[in-house]
Amino acid sequence: MVRITARYVGDLRCEATHEPSGSRLTTDAPVDNHGKGETFSPTDLVATALGACMMTIMGIVADRHGIDLTGMTAETTKVMSATPPRRIASLVTRLTLPLPADHPQRDLLERAAHTCPVHQSLHAEIDKTVEFVWAGG
Repeated sequence: MVRITARYVGDLRCEATHEPSGSRLTTDAPVDNHGKGETFSPTDLVATALGACMMTIMGIVADRHGIDLTGMTAETTKVMSATPPRRIASLVTRLTLPLPADHPQRDLLERAAHTCPVHQSLHAEIDKTVEFVWAGG
């Protein structure tokens, strides 16, 4: 169990604390939803969590097989719905790996990305496209 506490500080801004570590982060409402957009919005954190979770699970699997994924990146594009209710409509994630396209563990690593807990927890109506770029040579 992990507890995260959040406090509304006004002006559509919240501060959250990760109790086990004491780490803090701030959220702000986006400009297109009455906010200042000066930092991550709550839905931006969902997009961030998706990419970070995929890379983490891939990293766990890679470590088991002696594969170095140092330098792997994730770029997630979040699109909000155009019609009410306001929600995340799609999350398109591009994972760039420092490995060649013919890597013998390619399928294993791609399957690992799709098993990340964030990906598995998102509503089925959200388009969760994942693109893998095998950039190593």
